[in-house]
Amino acid sequence: MRAGDEFIDEATIAVFAGDGGDGRISFRREKFIPRGGPDGGDGGRGGDVRFVADRSLRTLRDHRYRREFRADAGVGGGVNQREGANGEDILIRVPVGTTLFDADAEPDAPALADLTADSEVYVAAKGGRGGWGNMRFSTATRQTPDFAKPGLPGGRARLRLSLRLIADAGLVGLPNAGKSTFLSRISAARPKVAAYPFTTLSPALGVAEVDEQRFVVADIPGLIEGASEGAGLGDRFLRHVERTRVLVHLVDVGTPLLEERDPLTDWETIRTELIAYGAKLEERPVIVVFNKVDLLPDRKVLDALIERLKERSSVRSVLLLSGATGEGVREVLRAIAAEVAAGDGEAAA
Repeated sequence: MRAGDEFIDEATIAVFAGDGGDGRISFRREKFIPRGGPDGGDGGRGGDVRFVADRSLRTLRDHRYRREFRADAGVGGGVNQREGANGEDILIRVPVGTTLFDADAEPDAPALADLTADSEVYVAAKGGRGGWGNMRFSTATRQTPDFAKPGLPGGRARLRLSLRLIADAGLVGLPNAGKSTFLSRISAARPKVAAYPFTTLSPALGVAEVDEQRFVVADIPGLIEGASEGAGLGDRFLRHVERTRVLVHLVDVGTPLLEERDPLTDWETIRTELIAYGAKLEERPVIVVFNKVDLLPDRKVLDALIERLKERSSVRSVLLLSGATGEGVREVLRAIAAEVAAGDGEAAA
């Protein structure tokens, strides 16, 4: 996403395909033949409205401010049996991961299209067919038809566009858990980093690399209790987790332990919201990372914390990280790469 772009992941637009051109009423004009045979040509086809997925786009911003898209109409038929030109199709480029819904359908109606691959195309409205010229209606018994067929109207629709980012790994955690700092360390992404909650107000993507393996990481804005029901930034951002292959749950252990709070309460809050949201997120591979360990004067307290976590969940290992100093970054990257590779193997099988 370009610097300064507003992240927009919902938009409602109207699309209009082009009408077909009218057929022509025309007769040959020859010397000494004041009314020759019919020669009116057919009208051209109206242009289609086509959506195409573009991996270079990251937001639906352009479609939030432009609400209507119209394709060209077909040109009417000409004399001497000339067909009218077809209307130009209109191509609407959207980010990969955009889902299209009928904006006037019930909320639980199925999607019309889900564009998950670069250059994937969906025809949302077809152009109207061109009308027939009067030459089409000439028969042995009707040699001078004085009528033609009009072009058909193009299709039209009101569509709701919903973007769900596609990434290999999604960073989840409470606000100020250190997700943005971690993403800025492992990629060229530069999300806003500050010492207060909710500094990240939109998802950010970065490309990370370790041991010659590259993968896309998404920083999902901080979730809070009740997010699955819309609290805080709510399920608007939870849906971006749906298409991540592995979740990286960052838990700030430094701040709570210094304040004599239980960090596992924070871990449980996010885990509960992921389960409540649905979409089988609880079945997604999860890498638990204890972050901000540099704040602890004595790390022995982490041993008991890790054992308690294993007793309460299926988590078998926990990684330690300091986004501030860079400690543990490579180990976390290798764990993500291993999960992504394992998922590739399952897909191939």
